[in-house]
Amino acid sequence: MPTAPIEEEVRRALAEDIGSGDVTAALIPAASRTTATVVCRETAVLCGTDWFNRVFQQLDAEIVINWARADGDPLSANERICTLHGPSRPLLSGERTALNFLQTLSGTATIAHHYASAVAGLPVKILDTRKTLPGLRQAQKYAVRCGGCHNHRHGLYDGVLIKENHILAAGSITVAVERARTYSPNLPIEIEVENLDELQQALTAGADILLLDNFDLPALSEAVRLNQQRVKLEASGGITLENVRQVAETGVDYISVGTLTKDVHAVDMSIRFNQGH
Repeated sequence: MPTAPIEEEVRRALAEDIGSGDVTAALIPAASRTTATVVCRETAVLCGTDWFNRVFQQLDAEIVINWARADGDPLSANERICTLHGPSRPLLSGERTALNFLQTLSGTATIAHHYASAVAGLPVKILDTRKTLPGLRQAQKYAVRCGGCHNHRHGLYDGVLIKENHILAAGSITVAVERARTYSPNLPIEIEVENLDELQQALTAGADILLLDNFDLPALSEAVRLNQQRVKLEASGGITLENVRQVAETGVDYISVGTLTKDVHAVDMSIRFNQGH
């Protein structure tokens, strides 16, 4: 991850939490120093160490953090993953913000790992979507990669995805693709199709990728047969851990899953503080 976005994300988060000052940490003597340990309470995949580090770096450069694990590593329940030592006040002020980043991004990496594991051994890539937490898209997309899945387009600027409303506004699939080729000649063009008739139209129009929206398993298999490997096929809609392998076995190239970033279950982690001195 680039440093600049992390610095800004952390700065905003600290401003949101600390505001004009931590009135509770002010009760602690300024000279007090503390050692603390971060513990993961459940099995997970670690992600977010750079965000965690920068929270404390922005508060006090004297704080030292030693990690036993790195982003992408599997974690066991009740595992100690890092220790911190430094002035007590900034450690106390930063603990919630630092844990928020670590728990949220580890949650994203963990669910991505579950999906990647579910299709292990098959020639398919699990993709994320733009259904991300506002302001944390690049962070969550990094977490998706840490979990073993892959990124779709990052925004509206780095890939053309023509959906139903775009087609209606343009007049037809063919016209939409022609205009996309004119306005964005160097970008991949993907078209969302809702049935096999639209798939045939999109193939004729010359799209690079076809998004098969809410196709059932027989329709996905038929789409793969009709495509004959001319373009890449992406399955989307209604994908769960229970059915993702069946979807992958139809032969599609990609499966996009909004759940990777949208339905975040934060990993249970805590910071244990030792006696200050």
